[in-house]
Amino acid sequence: MKMRTLGGTGIKVSPYCLGAMMFGAWGNTDHDDSIRIIHRALDAGINFVDTADVYAQGESEEIVGKALQQLPPTRRDDIVLATKAHAPMGDDPNRRGNSRRWLVTEVENSLRRLQTDHLDLYQIHRPDPETDVEETLSALTDLVRSGKVRAIGSSTFPASEIVEAQWVAERHGYQRFRTEQPPYSILNRGIEREVLPVCRRYGMGTLVWSPLAMGMLTGKIRKGQDAGTQRAHRSPGRFTDERKLDAVEALIPLAEKAGLSMVHMAMAFAVSHPAVTSAIIGPRTMEQLEDVLAGAEVTLDDEVLDRIDEIVPPGVDANPGDVSYEPPAIGEVAQRRRPIAERAAAGN
Repeated sequence: MKMRTLGGTGIKVSPYCLGAMMFGAWGNTDHDDSIRIIHRALDAGINFVDTADVYAQGESEEIVGKALQQLPPTRRDDIVLATKAHAPMGDDPNRRGNSRRWLVTEVENSLRRLQTDHLDLYQIHRPDPETDVEETLSALTDLVRSGKVRAIGSSTFPASEIVEAQWVAERHGYQRFRTEQPPYSILNRGIEREVLPVCRRYGMGTLVWSPLAMGMLTGKIRKGQDAGTQRAHRSPGRFTDERKLDAVEALIPLAEKAGLSMVHMAMAFAVSHPAVTSAIIGPRTMEQLEDVLAGAEVTLDDEVLDRIDEIVPPGVDANPGDVSYEPPAIGEVAQRRRPIAERAAAGN
């Protein structure tokens, strides 16, 4: 595969990144089969692997670790390995979030599960409104200086919080986020408006997740039909939105006219944006992996991209409410409404 530079890190990565969320209890429970999928992706030229502590509560990291241990040492050194922390890893309220206390502990747990002494990229999985970003960056800086982490990144951060983190890093001399991992697909283009321009401004690499819109862009989920996919049965509301289904119905004939499968068109779209470094693929089966790999050479011409822009305009999510992170200013009612006694513009 052609290699791209991951932001300003100098690290070269493949345009497809192997995501490991579906390895383990959340997807493929057969460890040996999952390992075969990982090895096949590496044989195909993918050199970038992304996982997270929360995926199947550490099981995904363990599978990735076993897969990498089976490689010759020199080959293992060629893999760019990324993981994430933030989500709950137990009932204790301190086993989650972006505090120094937790990150310094959890990085050791991830290193143990992955059977490695360092991470090429350590990412903060979501913002944490209860923790100062200064606290988080201070801890991550120490991890970089210790040699346990090579670079740090964020995931699904709003543009304003990406900018704040950059300013805090500069002000205090901390390591700065070198990457951002946002959701991005033909159906979810909201990051084109602010997140991707901000990443380009600060020289950040982007590895976008869900380029197939959680399976909506496989062509298997159609209007008026049972979705029939594992994810659809777990999260039915995401797959019944009329706006997304209408967009899919318009995209299917476009792909057919271009002589492409929906999967290949969706993946080619994701990696065609100049601000996107890699698109994360998350196969559960070898068949799914082979399907994605078969379209690695697809190039979308301007005519196809123009038609996609007509179906889902740039900077727009097909369903604006389909968000992956809701800031407290939106999600918490008390932050959107004054006390009732203070709401009137006039009075005593």
